[in-house]
Amino acid sequence: MALSMYVDTPRWRDHQRKVLGAFPGLVPVAKGNGYGFRNARLAEEATRLGADMLAVGTAYEAAELKDFFGRDLIVLTPYRIGEDPVPLPHRVIRTVGSVDGVRALVGGRVIVECMTSMRRHGINPEDLPKLRMAIDDVRLEGFAVHLPMDRPDGVDPVGETARWVDQLRTAGLPVRTMFVSHLSAPEMEQLQGWYPEVRFRARIGTQLWLGDHEAIESRGTVMDVHRMTKGDRFGYRQHRVAGDGHLLVVAGGTAHGVGLEAPKNMSGLTPRAKNLARAGLATLGRNTSPFTWNGTKLGFAEPPHMQVSLLWVPGEVAPPAVGEELKATLRHTTTLFDRIVDRH
Repeated sequence: MALSMYVDTPRWRDHQRKVLGAFPGLVPVAKGNGYGFRNARLAEEATRLGADMLAVGTAYEAAELKDFFGRDLIVLTPYRIGEDPVPLPHRVIRTVGSVDGVRALVGGRVIVECMTSMRRHGINPEDLPKLRMAIDDVRLEGFAVHLPMDRPDGVDPVGETARWVDQLRTAGLPVRTMFVSHLSAPEMEQLQGWYPEVRFRARIGTQLWLGDHEAIESRGTVMDVHRMTKGDRFGYRQHRVAGDGHLLVVAGGTAHGVGLEAPKNMSGLTPRAKNLARAGLATLGRNTSPFTWNGTKLGFAEPPHMQVSLLWVPGEVAPPAVGEELKATLRHTTTLFDRIVDRH
């Protein structure tokens, strides 16, 4: 009885190969919960793809994956002076977002992050004269830009990347490799055409592992089915049911990430209207769950428990049987599955 992710493995791996073909020099990314697959599994898949580098989120993840991936590991989170020391092999490359950070890693392998319109991490153009002196004491593996995904008016990630290449060159810095995030294959080709002597390498996670939605399916097992009569009490809070129906106990709760959501981007009238409708239903105690039965999303009977969710099936609908699985629409970057089932 589990929250499961089923993978059409041949189709999933065929998609990986297509992405790899569209992005020469691609650097796979395995971080966080491993996009639902766990990082160790993605490290093995990266090895299968023949990747010479694997990017991870933190130094702690690099320490965990060093035995699962035998080539270079890139830590995406910039090094900070005074951070907890984590024993790492020399094949781990640290991202650095400041000149002081470069100076603190004498003898180390580094990628220098450049500040972009993301405004997250990175050096600024005025730092470049000092950076030129500091890189003599490290092994510089390249520069990196982390770019926005959306393209509203006035946002030009390709132009932004090109400006950084030009500024780095003007400052006398060796721009041989530029690692980029969130550029399309045509945008990468455009940059490569402008700067044939620079190797542009895309760091890709979501598109690589989750890009083919039909290759992956999530399901939660029905663990118990309880017939309920109007007025019966249930759950932690002992609310009464408003009518006859069935209470389902389904595998998948807060420990799995069920019921947890990241803030949504409310761009446009339709998303705002849908969000307002959801908020109205929540005010009335009616929250839609990610689980589907007979093509209809079921509602949470109460907020998810740690390992299971209580769902409500109205009396006019025949309930599933114990042991059946309900399809679930889950955000893979926040879900921890009990098991992953490969289908060949």
